[in-house]
Amino acid sequence: MAKRFPVNPPHPERNCWGCDRFCAADALLCGNGSERTQHPIETFGPGWESWSGIPGDMEGSTVVAETPATDADPTG
Repeated sequence: MAKRFPVNPPHPERNCWGCDRFCAADALLCGNGSERTQHPIETFGPGWESWSGIPGDMEGSTVVAETPATDADPTG
């Protein structure tokens, strides 16, 4: 069973968040690269857990549909 992922850890910079081990930043045990994986709060800021990354998915926002690009000369 996987460990529960903390939403707002007090010091996210102290751990690697790349796997379920949550290793210390200076003692990476899993070989998940040479640098630690950042916690989403470090990258996206507070409220990261409610953002899906899909424009218009958040409550109250609207998305304007883009029109497809057309050629200037349709005869080719």
